Amino acid sequence: MKGYKRVMGIDPGTNLLGYGVIDVVNGRVTLNTMGVIDLRKCEDPHLKLGRIFERVSGLIHSFEPSELAVEAPFYGKNVQSMLKLGRAQGVVIAAAVSQGITVHEYAPTKIKMALTGNGAASKEQVSNMLQKIFHLNADSLVPYMDATDALAAAYCHFMQAKVPGQGHKYTDWSDFVKKNGARVHTPEK
Repeated sequence: MKGYKRVMGIDPGTNLLGYGVIDVVNGRVTLNTMGVIDLRKCEDPHLKLGRIFERVSGLIHSFEPSELAVEAPFYGKNVQSMLKLGRAQGVVIAAAVSQGITVHEYAPTKIKMALTGNGAASKEQVSNMLQKIFHLNADSLVPYMDATDALAAAYCHFMQAKVPGQGHKYTDWSDFVKKNGARVHTPEK
């Protein structure tokens, strides 16, 4: 269908992995589903990565997204946690690429900024904004913020796709003007 796109968002994790799926029809976005993959019972870190690949591949097969937005690991003080999240993210990307899905990566601050206008927003603020955007009541939310974080990644990608000039690199303001002359209004002297 022309004007239709399905975006899957993933918040990678090795204990709880969040996912959210949105549908975009003629520029309007609706929630399809969201949830978590609970990996806490699997103790072997290598088996856990295998399960992430299998489950994400299954989600992709079930929902058939055209694009996947994944939250990038954040740089924290705990190096071991960052490495685990990086591995989980890599497995998610591999699952998507193996099925021909285009992957887009977003920093947590960019996702928060797209939803709330504040790159330092709390998970609760992001969740509250998603409730307003998708007209959800608190009872319909999954009890884990990993699902809303994943939905936020998908919504961030939707918002980025709406911003003109995304993907273009400019060296300076004059380069932008040269490449976007029809969009720039200069006052008459």
